[in-house]
Amino acid sequence: MDDQTRIELEAAAFRRLQQHLMEDRPDVQNIDMMNLAGFCRNCLSRWYQEAANARGIDMTKEEGREVFYGMPYEDWKSQNQTEASPEKQAKFEKSFKENVLKDKS
Repeated sequence: MDDQTRIELEAAAFRRLQQHLMEDRPDVQNIDMMNLAGFCRNCLSRWYQEAANARGIDMTKEEGREVFYGMPYEDWKSQNQTEASPEKQAKFEKSFKENVLKDKS
C-alpha cells in the first residue's frame, strides 16, 4: 500500500470514530471513556490540535475542541454531559495522571 492510500484510510477511520462518538454514541460520557480506555473526546481533540500545531497551524485548545465536537465545547457539555459520581471523579483523577499527564512529560 502506498503512503497516500494509507493516509486516506487512516483519515477515514478517524472520521468514522469521530462520527461514532459524536452522533452514534453521544450518551457515552467522556469520564467513562477516560476511566475505561485512558482517552476521551477531549484527548482526540487535543491530539488534533497538537498535530495542527506541529505543522505550523495556529490552533488553540478550544478551536481544536470545536473542530472535533462540531460545536463549541460548552454547547456539547450542556447537551450531553451528565454529573459524575464522586467515585467516577476519583477514578478519573488517577486515569488523567496516568494517561494525559504522562503524555506531556
